[in-house]
Amino acid sequence: MLYRFQIELSDIDRGVYESLDFRVAQHPSETYPYMLSRVLAYCLAYQEGLEFTPGGLADPDAPALRKLGNHNSIDLWIEIGNPSARKLHKAGKAAKEVWVFTYKNPDILLNEIRAGDVHRAQDIQIFAFESEFLETLGKSVEKNNRWSLLVQQGQCDLTIGAVTTVGQVKKISI
Repeated sequence: MLYRFQIELSDIDRGVYESLDFRVAQHPSETYPYMLSRVLAYCLAYQEGLEFTPGGLADPDAPALRKLGNHNSIDLWIEIGNPSARKLHKAGKAAKEVWVFTYKNPDILLNEIRAGDVHRAQDIQIFAFESEFLETLGKSVEKNNRWSLLVQQGQCDLTIGAVTTVGQVKKISI
């Protein structure tokens, strides 16, 4: 299924104010929380050149999102969910920055990272969404979505029509 998102982004924390218009293909095996985490990760990490990886879920070795630098180096590698220590190790070696946006229990991810030999593990930035926030958004997803997203002090106020849903995005240290 292909979804269109038109999002008015006001990220006060980072000073990013953009009108985003993009499409996201939902893989048949992909859950709403995973897809919505990809959409929100795109917004919360938005910068010029950020893109959904062309292979998507069909390429298990590729990041969910990335920003390429000079000579096709990877400046930013973004993972969704609770990626394996092996994949994060690869990401840490391949990219200048690695971010993970999880909708799952972040303690499981932290234990995986601590138990594994992850390159530059201390530099990985982890952001955790509240599951209730994603569940509420999942009920509102349509083929064409017009959203307004205000980000301030780790809080996301997402307005769809006349309804605003509030959720926290917690930054977690390794």
